[in-house]
Amino acid sequence: MLKNCAVVVTGGASGIGLGVAKAFAEAGAKVCIGGRRKDAVDAAVESIQSSEGLTGQIYGHPMDVSNREQVKSFFDWSSKTIGPTDILVQAAGVNIRNRAIDLMTPEEWDQVIAINTTGAYNCMTAVLPEMRARKNGLIINISSVAGKRAIALGGVAYGASKFALTALGTCISNEVAGDGVRVTNVYPGEVNTPILDKRPVPVSAEHKAQILQPEDIAAMILAIAVLPPRAHVPEIVIKPLSQVYF
Repeated sequence: MLKNCAVVVTGGASGIGLGVAKAFAEAGAKVCIGGRRKDAVDAAVESIQSSEGLTGQIYGHPMDVSNREQVKSFFDWSSKTIGPTDILVQAAGVNIRNRAIDLMTPEEWDQVIAINTTGAYNCMTAVLPEMRARKNGLIINISSVAGKRAIALGGVAYGASKFALTALGTCISNEVAGDGVRVTNVYPGEVNTPILDKRPVPVSAEHKAQILQPEDIAAMILAIAVLPPRAHVPEIVIKPLSQVYF
């Protein structure tokens, strides 16, 4: 069902994005990944290309989602490379080490909001006109449980950015549903990704092994992607069994 489907994954050079890109490429899709660092993007493409389960295609190009000129350039490139975007998975995201309001700087706040929220807006507005015109398309926003619950672990800026992403995805979903476009907000709990390196307190190897892995999120996203166009998953929470959810 996903064979030759044109998929774009932002933040695809590491973490959840890399896991999602690999899963789609192994399912036969044509995948373009974007990331801020060219070396990381190139390494991610090479690692997926070497996968024994690869039946699709994988390409990469650098992009900072907070930079609108780079976003436009990226999607112009991806359209020429794999065609108009059928599925957009938004996995680009950052957090900061100083997460309390009295510790973080205004510049750190700006960075988190620019990437986690405005970056998602930039990419959605890049693909929506074509999706609405052809009456089909799927956008999956990787938010966080911090986008549903204001928790200290995520911090002030991260929580605010993810709550905003929740509203952004929901509002746009309601606007474009009549045009056949589906938007899903995904709220992962703790996932073993490089963003853990920004935690104020180091995370042990034992803890990393106990929480969700990127392939867990990828499996769920693929399950959503193969649903018939009439089926819409507005939002879904996935968390480690060990993580409390209030």
